[in-house]
Amino acid sequence: MEFRASVSSPIEWTGAGLAIGLFESELETLAGDLAALNDRLGGALREAIDEAEFKGKPGNTATLRVGSSTPVRKLILIGLGNSEDLPLDRRRQGAAAAAKAARAQKCDRLAMAFPLANQEAAAAAQAITEGVHLSLYRDRRFKSDSEENGKTPKPETIELLPFRNGTTDSAAIAQGIDRGEKIAAGTILARELVAAPANVVTPITMAETAQAIAANPGWELTILEKEDCEKLGMGSFLGVAQASDLPPKFIHLVYKPQGTPRKKLAIVGKGLTFDSGGLNIKAGVGSSIEMMKTDMGGAGATFGAAQAIALLQPDVEVHFISAVTENMISGRAMHPGDILTASNGKTIEVGNTDAEGRLTLADALVYADKLGVEAIVDLATLTGACVVALGDEIAGLWATDETLANGLKAAAAKAGEKLWQMPLEEPYFDKMKSVVADMKNIGGRAGGSITAALFLKQFVKDTPWAHLDVAGPVWSDKDSGLNPAGATGYGVRTLVEWILA
Repeated sequence: MEFRASVSSPIEWTGAGLAIGLFESELETLAGDLAALNDRLGGALREAIDEAEFKGKPGNTATLRVGSSTPVRKLILIGLGNSEDLPLDRRRQGAAAAAKAARAQKCDRLAMAFPLANQEAAAAAQAITEGVHLSLYRDRRFKSDSEENGKTPKPETIELLPFRNGTTDSAAIAQGIDRGEKIAAGTILARELVAAPANVVTPITMAETAQAIAANPGWELTILEKEDCEKLGMGSFLGVAQASDLPPKFIHLVYKPQGTPRKKLAIVGKGLTFDSGGLNIKAGVGSSIEMMKTDMGGAGATFGAAQAIALLQPDVEVHFISAVTENMISGRAMHPGDILTASNGKTIEVGNTDAEGRLTLADALVYADKLGVEAIVDLATLTGACVVALGDEIAGLWATDETLANGLKAAAAKAGEKLWQMPLEEPYFDKMKSVVADMKNIGGRAGGSITAALFLKQFVKDTPWAHLDVAGPVWSDKDSGLNPAGATGYGVRTLVEWILA
C-alpha cells in the first residue's frame, strides 16, 4: 500500500473513495470548503449526512455511493466529535474506520480529508497513518486458503489531503506519514511475535529476531547463553528455565546514536514464549493455558519498539533486554518451596511456579540497573489481577519516580494506548515475607498486581523505574478500532513516543 501527502484539495480530487472527517458543529449548515465540496458532488455530502442521520460523534460512520457523473464514486463520512477537543487518537481511530470502510467498499484509491492544523500537521499525519496500517493489517501466515491470500490489498493508494484551512505543508505531512509507517512496522512485528504459536516463536527464534534488528546501523547485540547466566548468578531466571528442553536466551540489544546520546534508557520485556504454569500447572476452565503463547507480550513490545527505533534512529541510547525462556514441566522443574538466588544475592522462596514471569524479570532488572541508564521501564503480561482491576484494554502502571510516570502517561495519551497508574503500597510487601528466604514470589490474591510490582521493585536500586502490567491489552478477542482480532502490539507506540520525547 502506498501512502502519500497530496497538495490537492478534496474539491479538486478525483478517485474511487473520499473519506471526510466531520465535526458535530458543522453538519447543520455546510459552509466554506464543505459547501463547495457538496456542490461539486451534486449535493451528495448533504444527502449522505441526512440519509444516514449522521451526527458526527466519535465512532459515527456513513458511506454513500455517489452518482457516476461525479468525480468521486464512494463517499465515507467519519465523525470527529467536538471541534474544540480533538486529540490525536480521535484522528487515528477515525482513519482506521475510514480505511476499513474503504476496504469493505473495495476502493483501490482513497483520499482522506482530516483536520491537519499547521502546528500539529506531522503528528496528525503520523496518527492517521498508524490508524490505517494497523487497522488494515491481517495475520494470514498460518492460513492455507485464505480468501485474501494472493490478492492485492485494498486500498492500494491512500492520499492525505489538506482541507478546511489546514496545512498545505506537504513536507510536514510526508514526515508524519514516514514516522507513522515506521512505528506501525514495529507494532506489526510485536503482533506477529505475540500471535505466533510456541512451536514457532521460541527462545531460539527470539534471539534470531534480535539478530535481524541488530543488523541495522548503530546496534550492538549480546546474547547470554545458560552458562553465561550461571556465571552472573542469575538463579531466579534459570530456575524458571531449567525444565525446558529449549535453551534459555538472555537478550541485550543496544541502539547507540551517532554522537553523544541525549539520554540513556532501558526497556525490559518479559519473554516467556510459553507458560505451562510449571508444577502449579494451569488447569481447569479459565486457566487460558492455550493462550500462553502470549506470555511474551512484554518482550514482543520490546522488540517491536526496537524495530521502530532502528528505523527512526533518534538521538537516545536505548537498551532492550529480555530474559527469554519457557516455563515447562519435567523432572528438572523447579518445585514449589524451592529457594532461588537472584543475581543481586536476594533469595526467593517459590510459593507458586506459575508466578514465574517476575522471577525472570528479577535478574533482567538487576542486569539493567547496572548499565548506568537514566530510567528503566519493564513490560510484562504479569498478573490476572491487573486484568480483573482494569479490564482488557488498560495496562497498569507502577513507578518509583513521578517524572517517569508522567512521561509514560503523556506518551500513552499521544500514542492512543490506555494505561492507569496504580499504587506502590509498600506495606503490601509484608504479604510476600518468607520464613526461610528473603521473600516469596507470591503475596496472595488480594492486591495481586500490586504485590507483583513490589516484588520487582526489590531488584532495582536507585534508577528511576516503571512497571507496565500489560496482561489485558496485548490480545483482543474481536476486531476493535485499530486492532483486528488477535495480538495488538500494545506498548510499542507508547514506548517509542516516550523514547522520542
